[in-house]
Amino acid sequence: MEILLLIAIMLATAKLMGYLFEKLGQPVVLGQIFGGLLIGIFFKTNPVISQFANLGVLLLLFMAGLESELEEFKRVGKQSVVVAGLGVLVAFLFGFAVAYFFVPLHEAILYGAMMTPTSVSITVKVLMEIRKLNTREGTTILAAAVVDDVLGILVLTVAISMIKGGEVNYASLAEVVLSVSLLLFFFLYFGPGLADRVFRLLSRIDLPESETAFALVFLIVFAFLAEHLNLASILGAYLTGLALGQSSKKKTIMDHMNVLGYSLFIPLFFVEVGMRIEVNYILHAGLFAVLYTLAAVLSKVIGCGLGAKLAGFDWGSSLRIGVGMIPRMGVELAMLAVAIESGLIGSDALTVAILMVFVTTMITPPLLKVVFSAES
Repeated sequence: MEILLLIAIMLATAKLMGYLFEKLGQPVVLGQIFGGLLIGIFFKTNPVISQFANLGVLLLLFMAGLESELEEFKRVGKQSVVVAGLGVLVAFLFGFAVAYFFVPLHEAILYGAMMTPTSVSITVKVLMEIRKLNTREGTTILAAAVVDDVLGILVLTVAISMIKGGEVNYASLAEVVLSVSLLLFFFLYFGPGLADRVFRLLSRIDLPESETAFALVFLIVFAFLAEHLNLASILGAYLTGLALGQSSKKKTIMDHMNVLGYSLFIPLFFVEVGMRIEVNYILHAGLFAVLYTLAAVLSKVIGCGLGAKLAGFDWGSSLRIGVGMIPRMGVELAMLAVAIESGLIGSDALTVAILMVFVTTMITPPLLKVVFSAES
């Protein structure tokens, strides 16, 4: 019962703090994270809550995929590669350059790699709130984040391979590239047709919410598959939503998933993000942590912004895309866990990573509102 009570406290906090922040003109996400920060002073998260929160982020990316148009995704595909590629390159260089003056060379390489991925869940939620997700900028951010995730894993693979054996493990690189290529090809070219056929068969199951249940099954299965192909689970969730979003059941699935997601799992995810932030780590952050965090913010704005400009966007749209690519959260913390477990970096790196996650997730929602309101 204690876990259920904590879930009730988290849900109430998510809605009340979200409402308060909305009344103050701030994004709901910011209120939910701040509410989690307050709860975290008195309660700690646990594996059960973490699994609920994990399903929340998967549902969020799944619904983002549902709302995305496949033709628009294909149209911005090349642009997204340029945005993500330049963003990853600049982020790595910024992270490495800052860390080089504070830590040994091999750790500086890992700090560079840790700065590369983007966590789009915060950006997606804000873009949904301000109804900008399905714009050219919003679609580019989502597509770039998928490429960004893969490139981040590639960069980390190269970094660890260089440090461990003195040379790059090309087999690991080839495996990641092949996995993502096959996954993208399957979802983009076969996903929509298969989704329609499968749901026509499932319509024979005359039970309440059968289609919603199987949509959830597909979401979890493909997120699991993506993770076990050494890709991020959110990639599988987004692509599943993208495929189902082109089927005739799009509206039914979206309506029911919205209720399921926003009544329970998604609020829990954002509150748990706040609960995981250690206030003591942030208060004791040194010069390195502060400079690294500043570099994390600037690197994505500059790198992805320039990438967007090179891809044909105007300066205003380029700035919006750059700001949308600022947040860091899940993948970089997973990267850090891999590095610590491998003995390649000390656990004191947590302080730096947590400050980066805290600042980037907190500043992105208001910044997004500012840059998109300037468009209007």
